Amino acid sequence: MIVVPHPAPLSAASYSAMELLPDNDLLVMLDQRLLPSEVVYRQLHSVAEVALSIKEMWVRGAPAIGLAAAYGMVLAARKADSLQDLRSHADLLVATRPTAVNLRWAVEQMLARADRCWSSALADRVESMAAKARQLHQADVSANRRMGQLGAQFVPEQAVIVTYCNAGALATGGFGTALGVVRAAHQAGKDIRVLACETRPLLQGARLTAWELQQDGIDVEVISDNSAASYLAKGEVSLCIVGADRVAKNGDVANKIGTYALAIAANWHRCPFYVAAPWSTLDLQTKQGSDIPIEQRDASEVTNWGAHQTVPTGVGARNPAFDVTPAALITALFTERGVARPPSVATLEQMLKSPTPVA
Repeated sequence: MIVVPHPAPLSAASYSAMELLPDNDLLVMLDQRLLPSEVVYRQLHSVAEVALSIKEMWVRGAPAIGLAAAYGMVLAARKADSLQDLRSHADLLVATRPTAVNLRWAVEQMLARADRCWSSALADRVESMAAKARQLHQADVSANRRMGQLGAQFVPEQAVIVTYCNAGALATGGFGTALGVVRAAHQAGKDIRVLACETRPLLQGARLTAWELQQDGIDVEVISDNSAASYLAKGEVSLCIVGADRVAKNGDVANKIGTYALAIAANWHRCPFYVAAPWSTLDLQTKQGSDIPIEQRDASEVTNWGAHQTVPTGVGARNPAFDVTPAALITALFTERGVARPPSVATLEQMLKSPTPVA
């Protein structure tokens, strides 16, 4: 049994991407770079350490980095001399990864709380900030469970499910978005199997998704990214499901690079392609996917495999972290507010008018 170094973790799993200790002075974070060979929780004491953990992908996944930033703001509130100083810490966090909208959303939520409690004594305002961050964490787990329930209805018996990247408890506050749907279907007694695309260049599917599903006793096999289309062509796949780092107003989705290719293949072979994402991932200020900023990561993630160089010296590499899948390729979008089928300006605006979850 994996033990989270926290007396009452909020994650809905036996492991957790991160947890704030009860004294509000220390963030424990699972270092996902080391999975699956090692399970190591790091201790983070400052907002600078949290920013580094997000940038270097100790923690990753749009909801999870948003929550990490929220907890980072709690640590910042302990030491900030003023609201202006706190906002400088907020800017540091927001700048770490530009594509995932949850990051900015969470930081703005924490700044709004700071505006209301900053005149209180230090201990009181830190406690108020911590309560807000934990509320965001609990809300994310609840949203994931709701998405899982909604999405599981679209999973047939004896389904073979293709996933991409990692959108499980490791990428969220707990339970997961895309993997939340898989978990909910499994818990409902459906006989399912998962083909997890390895997801180059950092192998989040092979290292993380396969590890999570193994913890839950869900049948999973890893496939190379370039083999997914062939399994679709053979008719072996019942559905594809992925998470999202940002959803534009028109329903276009930014997700891990390679998602677009999987969506094209699924569409060609008339296989349902689903996206599961919390409402906080929707960016109604961004009209369409082409307006979403795409993070460009260090070329060494492509040119090297650990310490081993795999590309000839002097040859460059491109390393965009995300691509954009047009809404037209997406069968349905699952959120805690309901199902947008298909995602569009009209279906998303309809959900915007529904503050409570709808089926």
